[in-house]
Amino acid sequence: MPPTRVRPKSLAGYLDSMTHRVFQAGMSWNVVDAKWSGIQEAFHGFDPEWVADMSPSQVDHIANDPRVIRNRRKIEATVANAHTMLDLDRTHRGFRRYLRSFPDYDALSKDLQRQFHFLGESGVWNFLWSVDEAVPPYQEWAATHLPPKERERWEPASPTGSRT
Repeated sequence: MPPTRVRPKSLAGYLDSMTHRVFQAGMSWNVVDAKWSGIQEAFHGFDPEWVADMSPSQVDHIANDPRVIRNRRKIEATVANAHTMLDLDRTHRGFRRYLRSFPDYDALSKDLQRQFHFLGESGVWNFLWSVDEAVPPYQEWAATHLPPKERERWEPASPTGSRT
């Protein structure tokens, strides 16, 4: 089943959606979904300024919180991603402007993977789709970007890739 599609109203919405994809990487999506409300609380609603300013002791606290997936590397990646997102938001006068500053999906995908931690091919496609950005139709994208066993994740209920 595809992730929920929402047009974020703030930078926190983008960080929430991106972090969801970060935590899904290599994990059962059902486990991530079951713990998501605890993760959102632990990261203060993904307020990017708060997350970017987290101290090592705050990272330790979250890494020991039973409400969250206690993967220190993903927690630290979330802090680093908040820094990157804030920088891109400032540089482009809006994160959505940054996302739309590329000539095509492949260029944007490469840049997202280069700039953000724990965001690979699948995470980028799911992130962009979930924040209502244009992406290639899932079946076309999956045929060229995913190994065969991963292509079945959304079949037969795959999204079209167009904006709603």
